[in-house]
Amino acid sequence: MTDYTVAIYCFFDDYLKISRPKEDSRRKINDAAIITTAILAARYFHGNLISASNYVREHHGVRKLDKSNFNRHLHRLAGVVSAVFFALGQSLKALNAESKYLIDSFPVAACKNIRIGRNRLLGEESYRGYNASKREYFYGFKVQVITTADGIPVEYFIVAGSVHDATAFQSMSIDLPQGSELFGDSAYGIYELEDLYKECDGITLQMERKKNSKRKDTPAEAFIKKYWRKRIETTFSEITAFFPRQIHAVTPQGFLLKLVMFIFAYTLDKLV
Repeated sequence: MTDYTVAIYCFFDDYLKISRPKEDSRRKINDAAIITTAILAARYFHGNLISASNYVREHHGVRKLDKSNFNRHLHRLAGVVSAVFFALGQSLKALNAESKYLIDSFPVAACKNIRIGRNRLLGEESYRGYNASKREYFYGFKVQVITTADGIPVEYFIVAGSVHDATAFQSMSIDLPQGSELFGDSAYGIYELEDLYKECDGITLQMERKKNSKRKDTPAEAFIKKYWRKRIETTFSEITAFFPRQIHAVTPQGFLLKLVMFIFAYTLDKLV
C-alpha cells in the first residue's frame, strides 16, 4: 500500500506541475496530496475520506485537513480529476495495439426503490431506473464505461438511472483511434451510428444483434462478439467491490465525484 500511495502521488504531482501554473507555496497540503487521498479512499477505504486522511497523516506525514476543508478542496479539483483520467485514457488507447474496446453500463443506486420517498439526494423521477440483472428498480445513476479488451477503463459517461443505454450511447462523444473495434450488447445496436462511425471515424461497432435484427450475424460473428464482451462484466464486479454498502454523499455532485474516484482508482490499480 505504501508503494501504491507513493506511485499515485508522484503521478498526480508530475502531471499537475506540467499542466498547471505553480501552486501557492503557503499552502500546507498540495492538490496532488488531496487527489491521492481521495484515490486511496476509493481503493482501500470504501470511499471513506476520513480514514484515508488518517492513513496518509500517520504513514506519510501529510497534514490532515478538517472534513469540510478537504471536501471543498476536492470538489474544486473535480474537473482536474476528470481531465487527468481522460488524458490517461488517451495514453492507454495509444498503447492498445489490439485496438479492441468494450462498452457496457452498470447501475449505481443512491437508495433502494422502497426508500425513494425519503431520499433527499436526488429529487427527480428521471433517476428511477430498472436493473434487469437483479430484476429490481433502483434510484440513482447508470455509468457507461468503455474499456480495453483487458478490462481497463478509458472512458466513462454517467447518466440518470432511467436513461436507456441506446440514448446514452447517442449522447456520448466516443474518441477511439481509427481502425478500432467496439464490442457491446444489443442495447447499443443502432444502425445509423454503426454506419456513421464506420464512414467518418473508421470505427467498427461490433454490437450483438437482437433476434428480429435486420442485420443478422453468422454463428461465428455472434460467438466472437459474445466472447469479447465477457471481460467487461468482470470489470464491473471488481469496481463495485470497492463500493461501501451505501455510498455516502450530501450532494449529487459529491456522489458523482465518488463514482469517478472509484473508476479512477480501479484503472490505476490495474496499472501500478
